[in-house]
Amino acid sequence: MFRELAKTCRLTSGPLAIYPSASCRDAWEALDDDWKSGALAQGQSYLNYLYPQLSATDYMDFFFTGNRVRFEDKYFARRQALDALVLAECTADTGEFLNDIINGIFCICEESGWQLPPHNTYIRDTPQLPLPDSQEPVLDLFACESGSILAATGYLLGDKLDGFSPLIQKRIRRELETRIFHPYLERYFWWMGDGKDPLNNWTVWCTQNVLLCAFLTDIDDALRRRILVKACQSVDYYLDEFGEDGCCVEGASYYRHSGLCLFNIIEILNAVTGNHFASLYQEPKIQNIASYIMNVHIQDLYYANFADCSPVAGRCGVREFLFASRTGNENMAAFAAKDFMKGLPETLLLPQENNLYYRLQNAFTIKEIRSCHEALESASPVSYPDIYYPSAGLFIARDDVYFLTVKAGCNGESHGHNDTGSFIVYKNGFPLLIDVGVESYTKKTFSPQRYEIWTMQSAYHNLPTVRGCMQKDGNAYCAADIQTYFDHSRCEIQMDIAPAYPPNSGLARYIRKAALVKGEGIRLHDSFYLQDNPSDSGSRPDSHVVLSFMTYERPELLQQTDALLFHIGDKGSLRISGGSFLRTETIPITDQRLMTAWKHEIYRILIWAVNEELDICIC
Repeated sequence: MFRELAKTCRLTSGPLAIYPSASCRDAWEALDDDWKSGALAQGQSYLNYLYPQLSATDYMDFFFTGNRVRFEDKYFARRQALDALVLAECTADTGEFLNDIINGIFCICEESGWQLPPHNTYIRDTPQLPLPDSQEPVLDLFACESGSILAATGYLLGDKLDGFSPLIQKRIRRELETRIFHPYLERYFWWMGDGKDPLNNWTVWCTQNVLLCAFLTDIDDALRRRILVKACQSVDYYLDEFGEDGCCVEGASYYRHSGLCLFNIIEILNAVTGNHFASLYQEPKIQNIASYIMNVHIQDLYYANFADCSPVAGRCGVREFLFASRTGNENMAAFAAKDFMKGLPETLLLPQENNLYYRLQNAFTIKEIRSCHEALESASPVSYPDIYYPSAGLFIARDDVYFLTVKAGCNGESHGHNDTGSFIVYKNGFPLLIDVGVESYTKKTFSPQRYEIWTMQSAYHNLPTVRGCMQKDGNAYCAADIQTYFDHSRCEIQMDIAPAYPPNSGLARYIRKAALVKGEGIRLHDSFYLQDNPSDSGSRPDSHVVLSFMTYERPELLQQTDALLFHIGDKGSLRISGGSFLRTETIPITDQRLMTAWKHEIYRILIWAVNEELDICIC
């Protein structure tokens, strides 16, 4: 797809000029007034800024303790400060921010390595080195992004920087050449793709930023073409692994680094080739990728979340809106515009964003998105589909009250958990039965010990544990015999999740059927068959099947005769036939990442399956 277009494209002259440099005063003065006043205020807050020191021991902290936050907080603070100062100077055109900008440029240029400590390795899934080797740069997500920040700074403020000294731009170009261009063209990093090893969001995230480095900087056209050709090859490898349905298997929060980076790649390639890549927006796969984020939206801040994805995946920004517009999806554009406006003022300036180019996109799209939102206010409301994504086994159904999503698929996806067959239920936009998400990343998160972490385990999803056995990780552990059904009154999925469990569980079959009966509620039916039952299986819960139900609100057991009846706070009820109540566990939420989604403790209901069939009603 991309490689074929790369063969016939011609590069336009000059830098990437999607957005104007600071010297184009008419364009900057015409920006949204709220954005301009906010950008100035944010930049002024960083005047005389002391950029945090990054010491060698800060870098080694991850290697020796597994903690990545202490280094990263300082690292990203530098970049966020520089971004804010650059945009403030572009807005004010006074020169008052330039000293701090130059300090920021040199701080970043003088870092021994731009890669984060958890990524400081040359071969995928090998131990990290304790310190960066300045002679052998590693191209990771944030090395590439750091390069793009400097390239965008040079593009936006080149004339002003040259007025101080031409050595500033010279230093930026030298660092880009040694840290980005040379290793990109001369070395192989796994995210570049080879048609064999699996890829993930790294491919398009890194590639986008390498392209920004190349096309925002004054370098030779022959070098730019080499970079473009290699970038197109990587994107094709990435898309080869993407289903035609456009599902992001890494979830909604990672979509921002996956689908939206793909969008920016197309935008960049179009800008530097006279729209030679524009036909890609008519490709069904690309259009499906664009609409994914709307399809997995539940309500307000909540998204359907599995794996490492948080249920609170952030507001839509201008990239979602622009992607929808380019693919001709008015419904998606309306959704993105509405969500962006609901997120003001946070979505206006993106103060926590590290990528300067994203902030620049914001500045020059806000007026368009405001206009779209105003025009659509009186139009029909956004419509959301019931949908099944076969590439990930993701089932989604909704009505005016309930949202049901079920994960079929397998346990081998990037950022995956052992969660095949798990489900999530929201009622009136509020989480009822939940997927917890993932704690703050540590060294353990992406190590062989990953599945020792409780949030990754099937026992902490809405799933059974069989004879004490949880699900296993890997592509071999997956759902089988998946069937789906959709009509105006009922949406249903059925699967066998037994293959997700190890052989020693003795689980021969576990059929889970989940349905949204529109206007009524959600029905689940579980039936299973165990081989070689131990003699005491009927008396010991841990030798049989124990179901977990994860809830956000405190469950209260109201009835045990005939069927178990729980009230989940005051939000809904859970009725279970064929099971016996064991206990309810309270799980404190103390991790900072989990606390962004869950503001108080969560709960785990444990039910012993006394029969080989269970009926579960959620309403």
